[in-house]
Amino acid sequence: MDIRKVVARNLRRARRSVGFSQEVLAERAKVDRSYVSRIETAKVSVGIDTLANLARALGVRPIDLLEEP
Repeated sequence: MDIRKVVARNLRRARRSVGFSQEVLAERAKVDRSYVSRIETAKVSVGIDTLANLARALGVRPIDLLEEP
């Protein structure tokens, strides 16, 4: 599977499991909300530092956002 789609699905699932909106996640990870949206729709590749910030904001490990289910 395309890694962007894997990250998109995992990020969306993790965000919803903690009850965050895209806006709340973006604020906690210090990124723009539209960027979170573009990641979740697999329109952009996410950098490793941003991936780590998103994971930290969600309380998951970065690898959790990269692994295929």
